[in-house]
Amino acid sequence: MDWQEISGNWVLVPPRPTAIVHFLGGAFVATAPHVTYRRFLEQLATQGYVIVATPFVNTFDHTAIAKSVLKEFEQALETLYARVLHKRYLPIYGVGHSMGCKLHLLIGSLFSVERSGNILIAFNNFSARNAVPLVEQFSPIFAVEFTPSPLETNQLVAQRYQVRRNLLVNFTNDTIDQSAKLANVLQTRFPGMIATQTLSGNHLTPLGPDVSWQMGDVFTPFDAIGQWVRQGVYRELHQLERTVLRWLDPLASFS
Repeated sequence: MDWQEISGNWVLVPPRPTAIVHFLGGAFVATAPHVTYRRFLEQLATQGYVIVATPFVNTFDHTAIAKSVLKEFEQALETLYARVLHKRYLPIYGVGHSMGCKLHLLIGSLFSVERSGNILIAFNNFSARNAVPLVEQFSPIFAVEFTPSPLETNQLVAQRYQVRRNLLVNFTNDTIDQSAKLANVLQTRFPGMIATQTLSGNHLTPLGPDVSWQMGDVFTPFDAIGQWVRQGVYRELHQLERTVLRWLDPLASFS
């Protein structure tokens, strides 16, 4: 499988696709999701998920970003169905990390979309003042805030969010995660439909790059050390991958 660019999205198509994942990353690392989230996304693709990762540049207008990434995703979808999937219906799942979670929530609240579910990893909904510490220096006279604000986002989700099935993932060493508040909002809106999972790791765990350890013709103690180091580095990311895949397909088995 090779990454290809379609209508501004980075796309991976496995040989026998079973579903489509629309991925949105965190602020500032979302400009090249096929690089910053490569290991995570490629692991999903190996299990049959078409990956459509939409880059975006962060601004204060999150509603405009949500509208833009949805438009680009739907353009890529049209191309995929015409050239690769041949009109065969596949379920669509939204997967977001950090700010990408907020964008999926806005998409599911403001626009008419069909989603079989959303996976929201390390949700972050800070105000502009907290998210961008220097914001007051940029605008000392006028108050600057994201659109919608954190409060407006919660109200919007509580009243209009349409995606019933959701998985919320948070990490034990993540001081900026706000998944607990979101879980309360979603549980009220869709009782019994919200799954939550706490995993070892931190806010940057999904970003773990893939590192290969090239062994020689003969397995040596150095190869054993290399594999041991790699297992330690990726244990948390691998746990996240298994959790996401198990929620997407509870009957499948993964290594």
